[in-house]
Amino acid sequence: MSVSMGSPIRRHRARKHAGLNHMALIPFIDMMTILVVFLLVHTADVDILPNTKSISIPQSVSQLKPHETVVVMATKDMIFVNGRPVTPISEILSMPDDQSIVAPLRAALVAQADTVLRDAAKDDQAAREITIMGDKNLPYRVLKRLMATCTDANYGKVSLAVVEQERAATRS
Repeated sequence: MSVSMGSPIRRHRARKHAGLNHMALIPFIDMMTILVVFLLVHTADVDILPNTKSISIPQSVSQLKPHETVVVMATKDMIFVNGRPVTPISEILSMPDDQSIVAPLRAALVAQADTVLRDAAKDDQAAREITIMGDKNLPYRVLKRLMATCTDANYGKVSLAVVEQERAATRS
């Protein structure tokens, strides 16, 4: 039994196979739209701090998120203010014990106060915020001098940047 090209059976089989290869684009486009909206909504609340490979930030379980602030980065070798090098750590370690203010850092912070802090009033020390990103192996006396310098430069809220610890790690 031979089936000719124009027979109704052959045309039926051709239509049947063509339907299997047809992909419904409308539901696919709907799902892609939902996925894009979901990703846009749920990535908007992420705060990006400058990152460097030379700092290992400690972990925290705090739920409060930092605001946009002046960032003081303390690596093992250098202090940076908003990405600009200010003074080496060796100079801070060699300071006398009775001196707690780091002069180059204070000058950089006062210069940043006028340009970066647009939300806080210039005279309102309590509203001026600063974030310190320090390596977790940084000596405490360096961190103490950094915080003292920040408060001396009229920053009322000093925050330490930490990595949020996962919930599973805190329960075990």
